[in-house]
Amino acid sequence: MKEKAFIHRILTAAVALLVMSCSSGEAQAQLADSSTMTQKMYITIDGRTESVTLIDNSATQALVGKLQKTPITVTLSSSGGFEIWGALGFSLPTSNEHIKAQPGDVILYSGSNICIFYGTNSWSYTRLGHIDGLSESELRTFLHAGETDISVTLSLSQPTGINDVRANKDLSRAYTLQGTLAQENTKGIIIKNGKKIVR
Repeated sequence: MKEKAFIHRILTAAVALLVMSCSSGEAQAQLADSSTMTQKMYITIDGRTESVTLIDNSATQALVGKLQKTPITVTLSSSGGFEIWGALGFSLPTSNEHIKAQPGDVILYSGSNICIFYGTNSWSYTRLGHIDGLSESELRTFLHAGETDISVTLSLSQPTGINDVRANKDLSRAYTLQGTLAQENTKGIIIKNGKKIVR
């Protein structure tokens, strides 16, 4: 009887350890998933664009949903010697915690304001992401530290800087040696853009 009770206790302990290790592994996986996000956002100021690695939370998910429809342009101003900030024009879900924001952090404040940091500050914020690869001095230049009414565009794709492409009809035409317009399927020697081409 004592032997059965002893075996029962060993099996119960083994099952409990197994359950605890599985739960711990699941918790670590959930923690990893909640802190990482492959989605990039782009910030454009005065024609210069920098990428932001977003974290994964309800605020960034809602923001990405809005940016999938259209880029968003906001007007931000410097404040406190450490950030540019202003109203988004809409609210996002919050998961505020008391954090010390660092240079490059992109933060949601009070659910409807975006703050982009070139210095540090401690407050109750919701993290959105972090600007990739810029030093503090580079951030100050990019974010126009100390200025007001800064036009900032948020988007999910990096602008190309090319707004319109037009072909010069005269340069794109090709001619035969006889001076007639060459068609796409014309064989032989043709002249295009002042150069001889053999087809």
